[in-house]
Amino acid sequence: MSVHLAAAAQVTSIGYPVLFGGVLLGSIVPVIPTGAVVGAAAAIAMTTDSLGLPLVLLVSTVAALLGDLITFAVCRFGGPATVRWVARGQHADRIEEVRGQFRRHGWQLIVAGRLLPAGRIPVLLAAGALAYPWRRLVPAASLAAFLWALAYALLGVVSGGIFDSPVAATLIATLLVLVVGAVLNLGARRRRSRAAAKTPEPTPCGPA
Repeated sequence: MSVHLAAAAQVTSIGYPVLFGGVLLGSIVPVIPTGAVVGAAAAIAMTTDSLGLPLVLLVSTVAALLGDLITFAVCRFGGPATVRWVARGQHADRIEEVRGQFRRHGWQLIVAGRLLPAGRIPVLLAAGALAYPWRRLVPAASLAAFLWALAYALLGVVSGGIFDSPVAATLIATLLVLVVGAVLNLGARRRRSRAAAKTPEPTPCGPA
């Protein structure tokens, strides 16, 4: 019994820092599928006693929020080279589109940008370029981080409710997160393609 408790305590001491660090790092440098990290942690919480689901949700929310605030601060106060580094891989027309919408729907875009694949960086770039006030950013980013963590934790809960094995539940939760992200990303690309196709091309003016 004591060996089991010691093992559970060791997993807990490792699990939460890994969850926090993975989500924080992936929110600043998007090289880690942060949704998969949250889903896997939630699946482990459902199938073992080493992690608690409420703490998984709390840690994921705080880490995602800090990552977004750090990225926003870099976009707002960083030099041109730093902003270009954040914007690497982003389409300039997409950033300009978000910047134009930001003046009317600031906080809604912050929430939507966190929930939609590939939407977070353009939104934070636009917010930094427009010097969006912190008093509006923090509440919107907090709500966005919580909804994001809740959505991906639910995928882990579904996986953990189906499979009793922590390994199987973690793998299925990761697969679910990646599939959902791919579907949402494909849908967003198709919407942008249809919107671009509907935009009339400017008619060249002939000589007077």
